[in-house]
Amino acid sequence: MNPFATLGRITLQALEQTGRLSVFTVRAILACFSPPFYLWQVGQQLMRIGYYSLPVVGLTAFFTGGALALQIYIGGSRAGAETFVPQIVVLGITRELGPVIAALMLAGRVSAAIAAEIGTMRVTEQIDALTTLSTSPFKFLIAPRLLACMIATPLLVAIADIIGVFGGWAAATQALGFNDAVYLKNTVDALYWDDVSSGLYKSIAFGFIIALMGCYNGYHSKGGAQGVGAATTNAVVTAAILILASNFVMTNLFFSK
Repeated sequence: MNPFATLGRITLQALEQTGRLSVFTVRAILACFSPPFYLWQVGQQLMRIGYYSLPVVGLTAFFTGGALALQIYIGGSRAGAETFVPQIVVLGITRELGPVIAALMLAGRVSAAIAAEIGTMRVTEQIDALTTLSTSPFKFLIAPRLLACMIATPLLVAIADIIGVFGGWAAATQALGFNDAVYLKNTVDALYWDDVSSGLYKSIAFGFIIALMGCYNGYHSKGGAQGVGAATTNAVVTAAILILASNFVMTNLFFSK
């Protein structure tokens, strides 16, 4: 019933979690740059994270680009600025929506899968068995997933940018009556390398967050099947929140001039 005791307990728990996450992050980063390197594990994770995530990322980007074009046209027509649809669509997709939407889809699919897999290994004592066999769990389990996710996410974001712009083109030309050639010319004229590169830089950080949250929550899961379920939920929620927060920070850094 003492509010100060409750506040103190919450603060101590938050500091404990922050410290544990910081230590885990440092150990994971060091494992990525110190031998032995399990390259076959990295390749396997690239297939799971990148190739198998392509359909959901592509479909999401296509419909997002189409919906964005429709909404921009409706809003622009109120001010007589509906001709700016191609320029705003390509900037919105490459700078923000492409990286963020792709990262959120990966957070829901990849973070959950990593947390469930590693969490199951934790509660069934497979991670303890690796340690007994003198195999570092960080080098064998954590590092390959971090590296694979940081490689696959920018590739998926680049594909999502292309498909998202194509979705906007399809909606504008088929539903709004835009000319194909004029729409494409305006899109190309409005696009600069900085617009694309900023989204790709963001996606590297997003990939690190996605894999890190999945590995961290799975590695520290406990309590059997219920604990694995909780770890999976926490991984998705924390990854999504950190993606949105880091996107705000990086957007402010890239475009604050």
